[in-house]
Amino acid sequence: MGTATLDDGTDMDASPPRARRRRGPGRAGRIAGLVVAVVVLGTAAAAMSGMVGMAGPSGAGTDRTAGALPPATTTVKRQTLTDTRDADGELGYGPATTAVSRRPGTITWLPDSGARITRGKPLYRVDDRPVVLMYGSTPAYRDLRIGTEGPDVARLERNLRKLGYTGFTVDDEYTGATASAVARWQDDRGLEETGVVELGRVVFAPGKVRVDSLEAEAGQPVAPGQKVLTYTGTTKVITVQLGAEDRRMARKGAEVSVTMPDGKSVAGEVTEVATVIEPGEGPDADPETRLEALVSLRRQKAASGLDQAAVDVTFTASRREDVLTVPVSALVALREGGFGVEVVEGTGSRYLAVRTGLFSGGRVEISGDGLAEGMTVGMPK
Repeated sequence: MGTATLDDGTDMDASPPRARRRRGPGRAGRIAGLVVAVVVLGTAAAAMSGMVGMAGPSGAGTDRTAGALPPATTTVKRQTLTDTRDADGELGYGPATTAVSRRPGTITWLPDSGARITRGKPLYRVDDRPVVLMYGSTPAYRDLRIGTEGPDVARLERNLRKLGYTGFTVDDEYTGATASAVARWQDDRGLEETGVVELGRVVFAPGKVRVDSLEAEAGQPVAPGQKVLTYTGTTKVITVQLGAEDRRMARKGAEVSVTMPDGKSVAGEVTEVATVIEPGEGPDADPETRLEALVSLRRQKAASGLDQAAVDVTFTASRREDVLTVPVSALVALREGGFGVEVVEGTGSRYLAVRTGLFSGGRVEISGDGLAEGMTVGMPK
């Protein structure tokens, strides 16, 4: 009968030996030892196959011979890294605002959907009297008359001055001079010359508006609080829905790149970021928090002829110019802590400790003593 050699070098006959021998580990012990060895070797192989490898016994500075060189190599490059995020955007006119009636009556005129209304022009008419658009960021909330004071008075006076009415001082006080100018404005629009701007006669918007949709019809009775129409701005903007975790990307004033339907790239800027909470889809589902970002185009002509369109928006959270980079998989975890790269020089290699910076597109920014552009470093297959 032949013999089989165990991993520990012991020869074992096919039949039991006659001579006495020192007892060693039994069959169960040998099997357990083999299992442990397999597990250890498998764990090490898994670690080496990951994105970041493990350096040699003594970490940085360890030399390896040609027989143990890495299976593949790459070079250290100098380039610009950007941390970007691509998102779907919708080109349009931005969120719509609803105009509601503040006075009872009958709607006698409405503009067409898509119409553009400017300062001093009627937004709609109730009982054949105009509800006039003026510019301002705060909605009207009270009658304005002699003795009234506040920023809403100054806002009204600024609009009157822009419309050509003078004889008063633009300030926070509604004086007799203001009332006289208001009476002239009322006369020009076929209104009773009271010198009082009653609530519901003026709608304030940040600028000229575009009628988005009609919520009522001419001839329909209207009550305070009833929807009449919705409007947007007249500048085309892009609306982007993002996850709450992308707040670092969508910052007011941040520059973005927009890819239009024709494939051309246009510069843009984030003008507004709002947090939106939406209810869950099921009765027990948690509400979902997301971000809604508005992006303006630097060149409005790029959207000429497009009222609505799907576009791609690229956000940039950070940018690192003229830095040394390697593929992320070229990093090795040093035993003493931190990361390094395996620098290949001729028939040998050594580990060099590095500091990591920005990760982007499968590459990582690295720096450290002795690191230089063009160095050859190890890579897994």
